[in-house]
Amino acid sequence: MRKILVIGAGKSTAVLIKYFQDKSKSENLHITIGDISIENALTLAANHPSTNAIKLDVFDKNSREDTIKNADIVVSMLPARFHIEVANDCLRLEKSLVTASYVSKEMQELHEEVKKKGLIFMNEIGVDPGIDHMSAMQAIDRIRNKGGKIILFESFTGGLVAPESDNNLWRYKFTWNPRNVVVAGQGGAAEFLQEGTYKYIPYHKLFRRTEFLEVDEYGRFEAYANRNSLKYQSIYGLDDILTLYRGTIRRVGFSKAWNIFVQLGMTADDYTLENSEHMSYRDFTNSFLAYSPTDSVELKLRHYLKIDQDDIIWDKLIELDIFNTDKKVGIPNATPAQALQKILMDKWTLDNGDKDMIVMYHKFGYELNGEHKQIDATMVCIGKDQKYTAMARTVGLPVAMAALRILNKEITSTGVQIPIREEIYTPILKELEEYGIVFKEKECEYLGYNPDGVKG
Repeated sequence: MRKILVIGAGKSTAVLIKYFQDKSKSENLHITIGDISIENALTLAANHPSTNAIKLDVFDKNSREDTIKNADIVVSMLPARFHIEVANDCLRLEKSLVTASYVSKEMQELHEEVKKKGLIFMNEIGVDPGIDHMSAMQAIDRIRNKGGKIILFESFTGGLVAPESDNNLWRYKFTWNPRNVVVAGQGGAAEFLQEGTYKYIPYHKLFRRTEFLEVDEYGRFEAYANRNSLKYQSIYGLDDILTLYRGTIRRVGFSKAWNIFVQLGMTADDYTLENSEHMSYRDFTNSFLAYSPTDSVELKLRHYLKIDQDDIIWDKLIELDIFNTDKKVGIPNATPAQALQKILMDKWTLDNGDKDMIVMYHKFGYELNGEHKQIDATMVCIGKDQKYTAMARTVGLPVAMAALRILNKEITSTGVQIPIREEIYTPILKELEEYGIVFKEKECEYLGYNPDGVKG
């Protein structure tokens, strides 16, 4: 019996556990789910004969070590900042590790020791990062193998609400960590390459610099720039590329409305609000506006940000109840971002019966035999229900598939790594297609080439 330890029983873990359970007989697997909440772990175990649930506090060193010691491979589905505790134990106890999170500086520093011990610490194997890496590298390697030269790569991903559950004016609901949505884009300017020129978008302008995307059968979307696209230049081997841009997908109109919160200062996370626990939503909104003995909060906000009363943005703000006098923030010493998150969660939490949707869009521009060509690749995944969401599928399945392949010694390259090599992406992308996670490609006119060589 081969033992898989899964630490963390959060939203994205359900599909991962089911994958292991479905393979448990044919692959001779036993799964242990460890979580601070034994109830969450038991729910995912679902009385399956190959699965047991345990209470596991990741900060209880002795308990953590004893549990890891008994596993053949460890999957950490914890918040990213906690992976390093597990990683250090895995290194000492000589267990391979899989996570869906970005490689942290602390994790990368373990690379040589992990390699020396013949272990694999696979990271960034969820959806974004993860499926984006694998699908991008598959296309990039294919173009290179034909003798092509990559001159443009743009990549966009969004966690959205499915069309059948799209029933608010923002056309958005939380399908992942709400905090990440509220503080998105902070911490520095967005950096990218466009036609050989370095470009920067500061945070206060980020949501007014968007581009449109068309996805067959699903219509028009918009995308705003991720914070740092340039780090993927060396990761993907694109040192000579002219355009490199990564962004986040939303429905058209979201970013312009979200920019209201940015301009007001409601997304700030570096100071706390006095008396936030007893603040009404209206008090919170008013705290960012100038004092007036006569004008209402509504009038002050409209005048300050020049929003017409018949503008759809105004209707979107009204829909969120930000002028409500009865609802309270209810969080002691809240930052503006925490208070805003509370307000948004009232309206943007998925209802029973709602489905989510993942949309991914890649653009590849390349030169081959003197001609300039472009490939657009799109992937849309719709969730099944509240448990088996599109987010849980696109995060959990590649994590599980990678873990099983490491266990079966089908992935052999050691060290701290991400899934950008063919031995990883080819079989996993092929298996993902069996679960309906499929990219559709089409050749189109290349729009990024500047024939005069003039930099934009």
